[in-house]
Amino acid sequence: MTVRIVAIFALSLALIGAFAGSTRAQAPKPPTPAPAVTAPMPPAKPAIAEQKLPAKVLFSEKKLPSLGKAMAIGYYPRGCLQGGVELPVDGPNWQVMRLSRNRNWGHPELIHFLQKFAPLAAKATGWKGILIGDMAQPRGGPLPFGHMSHQIGLDVDIWFMPEPDHELSKKEREDTSATNLVAADGKHVNPQTWTPQVVAFIKTAAEQPEVERVLANAAIKKELCRVENKGHDAWMAKVRPWYGHADHIHVRLKCPADSPNCRKQAPVPPGDGCSAKELDFWFKDSILHPRPSPQPAKPPRALTLADLPPACKNVLDAPANPNAVVR
Repeated sequence: MTVRIVAIFALSLALIGAFAGSTRAQAPKPPTPAPAVTAPMPPAKPAIAEQKLPAKVLFSEKKLPSLGKAMAIGYYPRGCLQGGVELPVDGPNWQVMRLSRNRNWGHPELIHFLQKFAPLAAKATGWKGILIGDMAQPRGGPLPFGHMSHQIGLDVDIWFMPEPDHELSKKEREDTSATNLVAADGKHVNPQTWTPQVVAFIKTAAEQPEVERVLANAAIKKELCRVENKGHDAWMAKVRPWYGHADHIHVRLKCPADSPNCRKQAPVPPGDGCSAKELDFWFKDSILHPRPSPQPAKPPRALTLADLPPACKNVLDAPANPNAVVR
């Protein structure tokens, strides 16, 4: 009887185990997760054609000059610079200001001019040296702000301020302001900032044979005419009055012989530019104090690559010259 009970019990356990195993074997598998579906992205905006972008954006993005023979291409306010050369930020008689702008580049003729002019100006004025403002971007072209010209590597701003007796820090070069030589009325020079050395400074620049023009404020030109009242036609004629330019001269060089695509500027008119007929225009109330327009002025259309000489696209696309940096 006992044996029979044990056998029945063992059979029951076997059946239970078999049933449990069968249940596990037939248990449904967990559901397979559905594949992830990526949300559709909005259609990409069409790229703006390079020819339609403002050229000042394209050229200001280039931090190094192009490879190739140095050439000034186009016209002073509409062109570019191939094979630009950097002026060292510090020299025997100069320091470059506003280094963050990266505008101490030019055609080799401009570099040679500054290297020659700086000691000549120092000798003529008794200054230690000169402070140099904007020249051109590494590949020239339109600038994001500040100038319409300075595009082909032949323009430079030189401040009406002697070089100090110490090397300026980067911060000082950004924060220091040039000296304004014009009185508040805009018609005369300021006797508190004007010195005889300014005459020698401007005259030395204008006397250089490679210089095409020296731009200065009309009040400065008028004062030059007053103090240099004879025997000055050759250099005085090059000094031309222009808007602003109260704290610096803008020196412009002639087109170099090695730049056949550089467009020459028309010659200065005959005479010294000191006549009342030539100067009076600049002192009209409408020029000194223009009335604001009742309607907001529409900003001028920005130059595009299509507005520049075709060679400027090659300059823009050319490989960079990594050996051009000298600072």
